Amino acid sequence: MRAAVIEEHGEPLAIEDVDAPEPDPHGVVVETEACGICRSDWHVWQGDWDWLGIDAGAGQILGHEPAGTVIAVGEGVEQVREGDHIAIPFSLGDGTCPECQSGHSNTCDNGIPLGFVEQAQGAFAEQVHVPFADFNAVQLPDGVTSVDMAGLGCRFMTSFHGLAHRADVGAGDWVAVHGCGGVGLSAVHIADALGANVVAVDLKDDKLRQAEELGAVETINAAETERVPKEIKGLTDGGAAVSVDALGVAETSRNSVLSLGNRGQHLQIGLTTEEERGSIAQPTDAMVMQEIEFLGSYGMPVSRYDEIFRMVATGKIDPSAVVSETVGLEAVSDKLAAMTDFETDGIPVVDSF
Repeated sequence: MRAAVIEEHGEPLAIEDVDAPEPDPHGVVVETEACGICRSDWHVWQGDWDWLGIDAGAGQILGHEPAGTVIAVGEGVEQVREGDHIAIPFSLGDGTCPECQSGHSNTCDNGIPLGFVEQAQGAFAEQVHVPFADFNAVQLPDGVTSVDMAGLGCRFMTSFHGLAHRADVGAGDWVAVHGCGGVGLSAVHIADALGANVVAVDLKDDKLRQAEELGAVETINAAETERVPKEIKGLTDGGAAVSVDALGVAETSRNSVLSLGNRGQHLQIGLTTEEERGSIAQPTDAMVMQEIEFLGSYGMPVSRYDEIFRMVATGKIDPSAVVSETVGLEAVSDKLAAMTDFETDGIPVVDSF
């Protein structure tokens, strides 16, 4: 099968013919119909995240936001059949640990990050293997296409879980979103759908226009002010109730915390780069004196995907609104390179393999 394969960190992926996967006894093989190109792919392509124990070297196939059709089923699989149209979570659970059993599969004790480790080759390929398929394969409802689901992958799911489950977003609350890439625009769209008033922050006017189209009622170009937190506090009459760092750099993370009012909630969605290496200094005294909460969001439990599907069915959220373009497998390298300078808009999706 054709696949886009890492040869060297930061260098163009090689389009190669590689062995197609075979299903293990509890796994299935999916014909990939669409897969989002995510900034997390960029991180691993750059060689980031060794501090998280991730070291994806030569031969690794990236791609962790796939959807497609099941074409082969392992002998131990009971609930998934050939021909099923499914989505695949990027954080693969085993279905048996206490986390999975209590509805927290995204933080499975034995979780495997799809596309980032050798034992879980990713979906920038014609086919992808799904382990523990009875637990991880998510049946797609009618009306949700594979491209839609790729748009709902890692970035949208993480934003939804963060805003709908981790933070306490109420109708009319002010929500600030720092960084309007794919995950940030997803957060804007979701916060708007949940009834919040959204302030979007970015360095580029075109991304702020996209944020307005997705529901932001206020925007701030951070290139035009050195006091983003002060601007937000002025717009929100004292500070946001929830503030999201959708980028993972020191400045946006601290700005997010400093944008909050008393008892506000900071939601960290963006993961860090080589510059921060997993650690960002925060205004700790202000957090204590304002009783600010610091929350993280990582993917979304598979048991709660139906919440998003119901909102899609009723038109409250539209995954196609954050999909910026569809491209072929050969274009993945160019899209990853563009992410270095934040030059991609929304969520690009591979739909031709």
